[in-house]
Amino acid sequence: MIGLFKQKSPGNVVVLLIFGLLLKLPLFLFPKNITFSEQDGPLYQWFIGMLPANNGLLCSLISFGLLYLQALLITYLANEYRMMARQNFLPGMSYLMITSLLPEWSYLSAPLLSATFIIWIFITLFRLYNSPIAKAQVYNIGLITGLSSYIYFPSACFIICIILGLMILKPFRFNEIILFLLGCITPYYFYGIYLFLTDRLNFKNFVPEVSFAVPQLKNSLWLAISTFLIAIPFIMGGYYIQTHLRKMLIQVRKNWSIILLYLLLSFFVPFINSHHALQAWMLIAAPFALFHACAYFYQTRKIISSLLFIMAIGYILYMQYGTATVH
Repeated sequence: MIGLFKQKSPGNVVVLLIFGLLLKLPLFLFPKNITFSEQDGPLYQWFIGMLPANNGLLCSLISFGLLYLQALLITYLANEYRMMARQNFLPGMSYLMITSLLPEWSYLSAPLLSATFIIWIFITLFRLYNSPIAKAQVYNIGLITGLSSYIYFPSACFIICIILGLMILKPFRFNEIILFLLGCITPYYFYGIYLFLTDRLNFKNFVPEVSFAVPQLKNSLWLAISTFLIAIPFIMGGYYIQTHLRKMLIQVRKNWSIILLYLLLSFFVPFINSHHALQAWMLIAAPFALFHACAYFYQTRKIISSLLFIMAIGYILYMQYGTATVH
C-alpha cells in the first residue's frame, strides 16, 4: 500500500477514496447527531442549524467529504511546492490515518470545518513566493482567515503564523500586512452590518467569547497508544527532513519552516475556548501528515515503514470496529 501511494498516479485519487472509506466506515455504521454550542462560531452555528434534527448520517457524510477533501489539499500542497523529492500521495494517506487514530477527529465539528480553510490559506500563502505583485492574493488570504475565525474563533491565532510566513516568503512590505489585516476584518464588517439590520448589534453578539484554559483530556490507554503512533513517524519525518534540507530549494526550505510554525501554533490553539477538548487538537493533523509522509517516503528499509503502517492500520481497525460501542 505504501508503494502504491508513493507513485503519483491519477488512479490514486480513487484508491485514496477507497482507503478513506475503509478507515472511516464506522462514521456511517455508528453515526452521531451533531449539534452546536454557544462557543462555536456564527457560521458553524448557521451551517448546523440548516441540517435536519436527526442528522447523524448526513453529518457523517459531510465530515467524510471534508476529510477526503483535506487529504487531497494536503497532497496538492506537498506536490505543487515540491515538499519532497518526488510527487506522491503519501500526505493524503497519512492525513486519513492520523485523523482515524482519534475517533473525535473524524466527527463533524467547528475545528474540522475550519481546518479546510486553514489548509487552503497555506496553499495560497506558498504561492506568493514567485508573485511580484500579490496584493489581491494577500487580501484573499486575510479574507479566508477571517471566515475561518467565524467558524472556529481560536483559528484566528493563525494570523500570527501567516504574518510571519509573509515575512519569510517575501521582502517585508507594510502595505501587504495592512491588506491582510483588512481581509481578516472584512467578514466582521459584514456580520456587523447584518446584526445592525436585524437590530441585534451589541458587544456580546458581535465579539466572540474568548476564554483561556487547559483542555480537559481523559487519560486512557487508547489516547496513549494514539499519541505514540502519531509521535514516532513525526520524529522520523523530522529527522529525514533535516537530513535532506541541504538538497532542497530555498523556497522549499522556507515552506518547511512555515509548516513548522503552523504545527507549533496548532498546539496552543486548543487552550482558547477549550470546550471542544480532543476535537480542537485535530488542527495539528495537517502538518503532522506532511512529516509522516516524509517518514514513509525517505525510509529506505521497507520493513520499518511497513511495520509502522501495519501497526497504525491494525490499531485503527481494532479501535474503531472492535471497540465501536466504547467510542
